[in-house]
Amino acid sequence: MSNKSTSIAIKKSLKSLIFPLVAIILSIFVAVFFVMWAKGYSILQYFSALAKLFELIWKGSFATKRNALNTLVYVTPLIFTGVANAIAFRCGLFNIGVEGQFIVGMGAAAVVGLIPGLSPALHIPLVIISGIIAGGIWGGIPGYLKAKFGTNEVINTIMMNFIGMYLVNFIILRTKFGVKASASTPIIQKSAKIFRFSNISNANLSLIIAIVVAIFIYWLLWKTTVGYEIRAVGINPYGSEYGGINISKNIILAMLLSGAIAGIGGATHVAGVLYQVQDMMVFPNFGFDGIAVALLAKSNPIGCIPAAILFGALNSSSRVLQLNGIPKEIVALIQSVIIIFVATDYIVKYFEDRKKKGAMINE
Repeated sequence: MSNKSTSIAIKKSLKSLIFPLVAIILSIFVAVFFVMWAKGYSILQYFSALAKLFELIWKGSFATKRNALNTLVYVTPLIFTGVANAIAFRCGLFNIGVEGQFIVGMGAAAVVGLIPGLSPALHIPLVIISGIIAGGIWGGIPGYLKAKFGTNEVINTIMMNFIGMYLVNFIILRTKFGVKASASTPIIQKSAKIFRFSNISNANLSLIIAIVVAIFIYWLLWKTTVGYEIRAVGINPYGSEYGGINISKNIILAMLLSGAIAGIGGATHVAGVLYQVQDMMVFPNFGFDGIAVALLAKSNPIGCIPAAILFGALNSSSRVLQLNGIPKEIVALIQSVIIIFVATDYIVKYFEDRKKKGAMINE
């Protein structure tokens, strides 16, 4: 690569980071006013409130070894779901169903994790493979419907979320895989449990798996023909079809990959953190938070890692914020404002593209 090409690539990368960084700064700027309101600070104490907010977020997420490890428990599933959403975004798809794919991955892992008499070298990979299969199927169904019949993947994946949750609940409450007295599955076999970093936290080796998956998907999307075709369909489906790329195949493939990665996240969450699955009244929300992670990362799988750390730290610090008289909802506020400001980047690009197209037509 020439020096000029390298310079252009660096400038493009730096430019892509501007909106996410500005979004984070502005979200914290807005959140400080709510801290001032909660703590009774005057407008002249703005910087005191800002320092207090940073202090509490740091204290709740990284100040001690226990808190840092607990933050990693939040970060790990967010990397998986962020990468899962990023793949769909790159193909021009909006996979709202990552939540359901994560849940069925949990259910599959809870069932396969009960198989007795296996060695960890075999049992843990089986648990992960079960999550891949379950999540892949759950993502592949709406992908197939989109590719073959043109149905809206947003609506289909939303419905699949509820079907997935109720299916897992049915397994827990109505089959031999559930313990009716506790409305949960039994504790998985010891051979199916992923190694934890410490006895003081549930943080485990699935964090390493998540990072490896993020790096692999980045390589797949930017260094292989398969990834090139997925991205081409996302950028311009009709242009890519004219160039000989099969749109239907890549839509199905992108949704399969997206679902499979979400399924791994669910499987490793059971094998490394929960050790069982309980009857769910509400969604665990890792899939929905993964949308925010992918948006902040600009659909870059490796960028999902620092984005997941940010959102994980915010979630981890919510209890400390509440104990210090600051509503824990401020975490959701910061996340929401980040998403709003990141979304403005897409709006700006949309109008820039329209302006360019208009100029080309006029010429």
